[in-house]
Amino acid sequence: MAKAIGYGAALLAMGGVLFSFIFAKHAEASVLHLARQLAVGAALVGLAVLALRFGIRAARISGMGFEGAMDPMMLGFVWESPLGTAAIWRGVGELAILAILVPRIGQWIALMGCLAVAISFAQVGHALGEPRAALAVFLVLHLLAAAFWIGALAPLRRATLLPTGADLLHHFGNIAAFGIAVLIIAGTALAYLLSGSLAALFGTAYGLGLLVKVGIVSALLGLATLNKVRFVPALRVAKPGATHALRQSISLEMLAVAPILLATATITSVTTPPINL
Repeated sequence: MAKAIGYGAALLAMGGVLFSFIFAKHAEASVLHLARQLAVGAALVGLAVLALRFGIRAARISGMGFEGAMDPMMLGFVWESPLGTAAIWRGVGELAILAILVPRIGQWIALMGCLAVAISFAQVGHALGEPRAALAVFLVLHLLAAAFWIGALAPLRRATLLPTGADLLHHFGNIAAFGIAVLIIAGTALAYLLSGSLAALFGTAYGLGLLVKVGIVSALLGLATLNKVRFVPALRVAKPGATHALRQSISLEMLAVAPILLATATITSVTTPPINL
């Protein structure tokens, strides 16, 4: 659960920054303000969860429960592990994201923070396998694309109530098409590199967990497609009920993110990629 919350916080923090940067000239002030608020709030949650995960890992290593979680020696072991390296990247990145509140130069600092947070995920877990460079590149691209999508959901839902919201949603749909392409290509490459074969997807716990995640993401892509081809055009021509339908669809997308995060946290915690078996 801690890992899933940490993933969600990192993606939302990165996504809020990416959205506010890309749509700085296309979104109204209230929408951009929401994106920045979400980025800052998520970054703060991410920092808290990062500290919590250190304690959890120390407790697991020691087998001593709460006492182990507070033991300086156990915490030192965790700090010297890959989780420590990842924590430095993620902690620095999430602190940098807080700079989004600073006018002008703050958005560039926050963008660098986004990259640092994405890179942090390549410092730990399944990304440490081979070929490491390829895994790291595809993982960072996959995460940035996912973050852009997830971070945009709440601001876009807010935009549906504004007079210029339909134009923003249409513009987002055009840009998001490229982001989704990156998400799918990078995700497919990661799945291939970590599974080694199509058969491994059906014969291992990792593969089955990944298929569950892919199934939920596919449903999410279906909702996104429905928004682009039906609900957003209806909103642009002020069709009765279009606003409610679009807001409801975006809300479903937001709800679908939770099981995706849980599935990801599960397969990265309790399973091993087939290539490492």
